Formats: sequence, structure tokens, C-alpha cells
Amino acid sequence: MRKFAQFGRRTTADQVLAGIDLTGKRILVTGCNSGLGLETMNALAANGAVVIGLARSMAAASQACAAASPACIPVACDLTDFNSIAAALGAVRDLSIPLDAIVANAGVKNLPLQTRYGVEMHFLANYLGHFMLINGLADRLRDHSGRVVLVSGAASPAQVPAEGIMFDNLDGRRVYEPAAFYAHSKLANALYAKELSRRLRSRGICVNSADPGTARTRLSKGWKMRLFAKTPARAAATQTLLAASPQAEDITGEYWSNCNICKGNALLEDAVLAKRLWEVSQEILERQRSLGGQSLQQAA
Repeated sequence: MRKFAQFGRRTTADQVLAGIDLTGKRILVTGCNSGLGLETMNALAANGAVVIGLARSMAAASQACAAASPACIPVACDLTDFNSIAAALGAVRDLSIPLDAIVANAGVKNLPLQTRYGVEMHFLANYLGHFMLINGLADRLRDHSGRVVLVSGAASPAQVPAEGIMFDNLDGRRVYEPAAFYAHSKLANALYAKELSRRLRSRGICVNSADPGTARTRLSKGWKMRLFAKTPARAAATQTLLAASPQAEDITGEYWSNCNICKGNALLEDAVLAKRLWEVSQEILERQRSLGGQSLQQAA
């Protein structure tokens, strides 16, 4: 297991890219307009990458991209709306450029119970929307060098249900607690990373999940959490390293924290669970396509 002794909890996104020229790299980042996504985009753009920045609205994406670099490309993408995701897929594909990396960063937290498409909103925004987006762009990733980073975290055994994924309660109607469902969605991201890494391994594409730790962002609640939490620049370091640092080349299917590989939840080694999550996710999307609009059909 590779260990990066020079990087750790206090490392920033800029530090993991120090001296690295990313000219010619095209990297997609979701949630680019605030928090860790903004820090990630800024670090990548500062080193020469063209960042395709996705945010819920075009106004938010445009403002963040313009501040980062004139070369950054804004795209509107509401990850709780399948038709918005389909439109974003169309916009990115219309650029007709290969992608060097996708960073699935956007997320929501501490929501009251809300459902859409028959699933609870944390699961939809943090995981399922990214599942649709990344699978829709996988063919645009460069063979032998492409990367996918899923922001995970909050997936310790104490935080997630014992069964891992609550396939019988994806809508939260049977029992609901916001923190548990947030952790549930983040475990789903890490399981998805494991399964996607297996499916893309033959193309030489690396897929990993990253635990940013607790960060001082708009999702943080309580003065104690904000006092002891990482700055956004430090919390974004791991996902930035995985997206673009040569030190993460050829590493796939791992769970990372503080810029190093770590063990993570034991459920991440359950390949049957990861495969079932993939299949159930596809079933949800297919069901919606059978009911839904033309744009969603075109994204299939």
C-alpha cells in the first residue's frame, strides 16, 4: 500500500499540485460554486487545467468559473433532477473533448425527509445523480489515464445501517434520520467507486473514493464542528490529489483520507452489495425513463 508521507491532514489542495503542470487537462467538477468543489476547481485551474464546473444553476456555475479562470466552462446541473442531469450530459458531450477526470463533489446534508423519483433526497443528490452523470460520461474519459473521484466519508460502522444500503427503505418512509441517511448516501458513493473501478479497469481508468473529513463549509452545523473542522482548502486536498497528481497514477478501487489510502468501512469489500447497488440504481433510472421525458430518454 503506497504511503505519501509528505501529505496529511494539514495538506491543502494547492500543496498536492505544487509544481504540477496541468495544461491540456480537462477535468469536470460538480458543486464547483462553493466549499470543497470551489477549492478543487481553483487549485486545478491555477495549475493550467480546463475545468468544466457544474453547479445547480448556470448563474452559480458561471460566477465560480469566471473567478477561477477564463478557460473554465460553466454547466448547469441539478443533481436532484434527472432531466437537468440529462441536459448537462448533452452540454458536456457537445464540447466534443475527452475528459481526464471527473470529481463527484457536490452534496447535501441534514435535510428533512424529502423524496423524488421514489428515493430520499440525500441518496438522490449525493449518490444517484452522480451515478447517472458519471455513467453518462464514462465513454469520454481517456483510456489508460482517466480518473474518477467520488467524495464519500461519514461511512463508519457507527454511522451507517448494519446492512449498508437500505434497499427496502430508499424513500425513508419506514424510518428516517437525516444524519443516518447522509452517511447512507456517502457509503453508496464509496461502493459505487468500488464497482465502477472493476468495470473500468480494462480501460485503465482509475476510480477512487475520498473522505474529506469534517470541513468548515455551508454544510457544517454547530460551533464545535466548525472550530475543529478542516478548512475547505485542506478538506479538498485528497480529492484534488486523486484527480490530478501523478502520485495517484495507476491506483484504483481504494478509499482515501488525508491524502492516503485507508481501510474504510468493511462493507466496501462486499462486492455483492456493490453490484446490487449498481443494479438497483439502474432499475430506478430505467423506471423513470419509461415514465419520463424525451431528454431523459436521450441520456440513456
